[in-house]
Amino acid sequence: MAGLKSAVARLRRELAAYRSEFTDRAVAEEEIAGLAALAAEGSPDPARLRRSLLLIAGAVGSVSALAGGMGEVRRAVEQFDSPTPAV
Repeated sequence: MAGLKSAVARLRRELAAYRSEFTDRAVAEEEIAGLAALAAEGSPDPARLRRSLLLIAGAVGSVSALAGGMGEVRRAVEQFDSPTPAV
């Protein structure tokens, strides 16, 4: 959980420092706040985490200045995916 909180905080800081406007900035900010709330819950739903991650990625598009933070959030979200059972 600490990894997710840290990753979300980093991305939030990077987005705040990014002064250029882009079309879906408000969407990214809203979903980052949602991820922070999910992380604070303690036991977030992996499907909800993935949904937020996809919305944020779509909102920031190819803003290279946010790539490091996005990568960290993606890795943190992947930690909550349950492994596929062997058949």
